[in-house]
Amino acid sequence: MPVSLQVLYPVGEGTHFDHDYYANTHFAIVDDCAGEHIQSRVVTKGNAGGPDAPPGYHAIATILFADQAAMDAAMPKLGPAIEDIP
Repeated sequence: MPVSLQVLYPVGEGTHFDHDYYANTHFAIVDDCAGEHIQSRVVTKGNAGGPDAPPGYHAIATILFADQAAMDAAMPKLGPAIEDIP
């Protein structure tokens, strides 16, 4: 059964999120570290919660693995990707 890992980047006072960097550079680091274990990955921009409501998140990243064993194998390799997150 597939297993997913979600990483949420909340909006907060003074926060900024560089979507281009994340999509083009950060995910390349993820791929270099653990791409052999990843089935797919996507990052979505945060959406507003309703009329006149600001988004709660800058972005949400979802990484899909074939199963728990694949995610378990990937996690120890993701150190450089984790260090890349400010």
